[in-house]
Amino acid sequence: MKQDQVVADISALLRARNTLLWIVSREELRVERALIGVAEKLNMVPMFWDCADGMTFGDGSVDDASLSDPLAALQSIGAQRRRALYVMRDLHKWMDPLVLRSLRSLARKLQGASRGEARAVIVLSSSPEVPPELAGQATVIDWPLPDREEMGTILDSIIESLDDDLRDGALPVNGARDAAIDAAVGLTAEEAANSYARSLVTERRINPELVASEKQRVIARERVLTWYDPDPRGLDAVGGLDVLKGWLVARRAAFGSRARAYGLPAPKGVLLLGPPGTGKSLTAKAIATAWGQPLLRLDMGALRSKFVGDSEANIRKALAVAETVAPCILWVDEIEKALAGASGQQGDGGVGADALGTLLSWMQDRAGSVFIVATANDVSALPPELLRKGRFDELFFVDLPTALERFEILAATLRQYDRDPTVTLAHLPTCEAIVRATEGFTGAEIAALLPDALYAAFGDDERELTAQDLLVAAELVVPLSTTAKEKIEGLRAWATGRCRFASTIEAATPSSSQRSIEL
Repeated sequence: MKQDQVVADISALLRARNTLLWIVSREELRVERALIGVAEKLNMVPMFWDCADGMTFGDGSVDDASLSDPLAALQSIGAQRRRALYVMRDLHKWMDPLVLRSLRSLARKLQGASRGEARAVIVLSSSPEVPPELAGQATVIDWPLPDREEMGTILDSIIESLDDDLRDGALPVNGARDAAIDAAVGLTAEEAANSYARSLVTERRINPELVASEKQRVIARERVLTWYDPDPRGLDAVGGLDVLKGWLVARRAAFGSRARAYGLPAPKGVLLLGPPGTGKSLTAKAIATAWGQPLLRLDMGALRSKFVGDSEANIRKALAVAETVAPCILWVDEIEKALAGASGQQGDGGVGADALGTLLSWMQDRAGSVFIVATANDVSALPPELLRKGRFDELFFVDLPTALERFEILAATLRQYDRDPTVTLAHLPTCEAIVRATEGFTGAEIAALLPDALYAAFGDDERELTAQDLLVAAELVVPLSTTAKEKIEGLRAWATGRCRFASTIEAATPSSSQRSIEL
């Protein structure tokens, strides 16, 4: 387990006479239990301080309640002679100049203590922001959240503690143990235990979806990412893009337990390049449903700040939160706008370049199962460092839909509006006329025909929608392929030989021989 490695590192630091550690964690109880074990193995007395109870022993009994003042507590530690490990719970809230000076002096003094009187101070904080005065003396340790192995132990303990009325006839896991563990990874031990217990009480079983919903609260609390509800239709919501869909279906299996046992690396991500309205963002929402993972949107532009260093700090925090929630889909929409100025030519004081550096370093070194879906409309604005092999698993060019794809987009959109495609598109000549009339349309432009056609049908004595209504709506549209012809042709030329095309090339209009596709 990851926690075992951190415990071993802390033991080594204490044996090496590091007298000031700064542990970052929101799980006070879980960390303290581990630190009691560390202290006992090193023959040190575990002591705890907070501003309410003063100094207490590891079993909770009070040693000196009068030491609620932080300065008095630090002075007492310096005067003690017993071999002890002091865990300071609230000290990070009291870091005024006097406390900082006392803590620095104490850490230096304890380095000269004899082996029999060895003492060390651990500041337990939820914030990684160490005062600059302590930067040279405090060793910062990020306490990891429970990994899959520890989460499995938590799940087992919750099931074993079931009351008899819940245990009788209940199938708590029912073959979904791996899914239940994956759903809780990213939560604290207490959050996971509460989620498992709530699922058992409300549904008499462990429902992975209910457990995973707790992660939405984590996202709301941190305020650096946006939680999106994925499209419930999954990949069926996306008309066409058969090559991209096949690639995504093949990668889905990489998140299973058999893939982990096989040693299959988790997919890193995909960059979708193409004209606006071709279904790139819709695909991101559909992946989350198809893979059964949370969808998080990273708005890097909203995280930018005029203050030096704040933008990178905000982005690092957002990426850390995504790793906390993993496995998940991280959607970065219109990434070229977010990285504007990364080339140093936009006069942004280097903010764009710093943001790019932060993102690239994370993409290269990340260990969690965060799958990035980045979309871009303008390849000329993308820095070449982002496009090199290894940043993403694949680069796909999403072109204007082919004839068959336009037909599929019409069918998918009709289903979205609770209309039966086999009825609306039953008149084949009109259907083929719609497909011809929408040549050069983006997927979004085709989908937008439905509201226009529905308004026309509703206004005409509230009759049912027909294919003729769609044809009339299509004839009134000036598509993007006309207004931005040169830009789209330039994108297509750049992508040729550099990207995989998301669709199978097809030029023919669907005919009666091609109506075998599933509507």
